Amino acid sequence: MTAASDLLFHHTGHVAVIEFNRPAKLNAMTPEMAEAMIAAVAQCNADPDIRCVILTGSGTRAFCVGSDIKELDRYDSPWEFRNRPEYCDALRALRKPVIAAVNGYAFGGGLEMAMSCDIRLAADSASFAAPEIKLGWIGGGGMVVHLTHSIGPSNAAKMVLTGDPIDAATACSWGLVSDVCPGADLRERAMDLARTIASRAPVAAATFKTNLRAAMSLPLAEAVAYERDLQTICLATEDAAEGRKAFAEKRAPAFRGR
Repeated sequence: MTAASDLLFHHTGHVAVIEFNRPAKLNAMTPEMAEAMIAAVAQCNADPDIRCVILTGSGTRAFCVGSDIKELDRYDSPWEFRNRPEYCDALRALRKPVIAAVNGYAFGGGLEMAMSCDIRLAADSASFAAPEIKLGWIGGGGMVVHLTHSIGPSNAAKMVLTGDPIDAATACSWGLVSDVCPGADLRERAMDLARTIASRAPVAAATFKTNLRAAMSLPLAEAVAYERDLQTICLATEDAAEGRKAFAEKRAPAFRGR
């Protein structure tokens, strides 16, 4: 069973932090942690004061190694497992920008959660793997589609078919993460980026997330037309008017998420 403290949630200013907190178990996920993740995402979506989210892990060894394998025996059937609360689905339901601060192992479902975030930063000690094939199955939280879009089909196949990890430098060179930094600097680096994003227009940021997902699946002409429609929606907001006014007055804009 999982204590409530196994997944931490707090926010300061406009930035919320969701933190896996089972460092002795490499921050492996339990069903209770998945439920807590769903609740944290709902709170982030409902609170207009939260404009950016950071996802990270406690300790220095692991971001998250996915589902706790011992917990899988709690499901009476594959069908019950199929219909469990899914933590990757929860993250993809997050309408605010989210940064993964990968502080260690991002394996299995942990890698899937990192890839479900909009931006990934990594400590230089981090590593990434899709190890499910070593246990007789494959990932089910978006592993293949996210890897293929992030690092290309050949690199995705190498990771999924071997199950072997890659280091942070390789992940960065493949485009799986945006930046690599010393572990001691990771949280502050993520927080600085989150504060910058939180200072931008919230409606435009949320609209970008919608646009990004469409861009991954729509043909070019449809994607551009959809983007233009979303741009038109943004231009009708109070924030867009404030942005134009602030530009004319040579001052920083005060966005209100309207």
